[in-house]
Amino acid sequence: MSILVINAGSSSIKYSVYETKTLRMINHGLIEEIRNHHEGFEVMRGHLETHDIDITQIDAIGHRVVHGGERFHEPARIDDDLIHEIRSLIPLAPLHNPANIEGIQAARAIAPNVPNFAIFDTAFHQSMPPYSYRYPLPHDWYESYHVRRYGFHGTSHHYVSTQAALILQKPLEELNLITFHIGNGVSACAIENGRSIDTSMGMTPLEGLMMGSRCGSIDPSIIGYLMRETKMSIDEIDTILNKKSGLLAIAGTNDIRSVIDAKNRGNQNAALAIDMFVYRLKKQLGEYMAILRGVDAVVFTGGIGEHSPLIHEMVCEGLEHLGISLDKEKNRACETQIHDLNTNIALLVIPTDEELQIALYVQKLLLS
Repeated sequence: MSILVINAGSSSIKYSVYETKTLRMINHGLIEEIRNHHEGFEVMRGHLETHDIDITQIDAIGHRVVHGGERFHEPARIDDDLIHEIRSLIPLAPLHNPANIEGIQAARAIAPNVPNFAIFDTAFHQSMPPYSYRYPLPHDWYESYHVRRYGFHGTSHHYVSTQAALILQKPLEELNLITFHIGNGVSACAIENGRSIDTSMGMTPLEGLMMGSRCGSIDPSIIGYLMRETKMSIDEIDTILNKKSGLLAIAGTNDIRSVIDAKNRGNQNAALAIDMFVYRLKKQLGEYMAILRGVDAVVFTGGIGEHSPLIHEMVCEGLEHLGISLDKEKNRACETQIHDLNTNIALLVIPTDEELQIALYVQKLLLS
């Protein structure tokens, strides 16, 4: 039997199928440019049937859901009430939760007897203490409008933290880690005794580190200033902050490989973009080292985090006084452990696998 993992976007469905007991991947694919999710699921069903996989006969379906608010600390079995709760969170994730709901509804329609489970990007960070997730804003904004830090990429941060524990041969509950998910979206997580106690993304994925096309944290007064000076609407500014900022704004592209190539050719804007990108990562690393009582490992993951030795080297440069020492030869050879063996803090490069982590959650729920 098998577990189907679904990541439903606004016009796409990414899917993976795992053998239930071993979690060996047996199929995966991407359906793009769909008109609606019911149509997309029919296309996916046809693809799976060519590999002798009947979606109506599988053990379970796990759905990635971006925002679970404060309500969901763990994966949850989907019923009508849970769909209603996910829908109530659309104001917090207007671009993602509607597509996630459509994917859930399509799955329930096409395979009504198969249990569905929601796995929330925000759930792993719900262990943050109030002094970490609250903003210094009026109390009513939190009580009435749910304004607080939620964090994202939680499935990825959880997965690589468990893999780090295996590499270090210690229980996750005994480890303090700093994990960096560095892709087009970028986030960091401070993990104390296996639990997230802080993360760089906030109420939305816009807060925090410089990203591919998102600005990350800026002075919020910039928004009001630009509205007055340029007469742009809040929606226009929001689009620029999310889709036309970050590496894209400074270097002209959000493809880190192209930015690095341009930097090596002497392009000053590309060099500045890399310097800004790394500077913010390094500051975040120092901040999390300050709040954790000792750090066992720093983990790099995500498209850039897994494949850019230059970024690893620049982030770790000059941090020997903090106990961080990178082995350049191991780093350039793309090894998993890239730290100097004489240092106490491990530096790990671990490929993330959010789909497998979702399958792990579902497997655990099926066995419970």
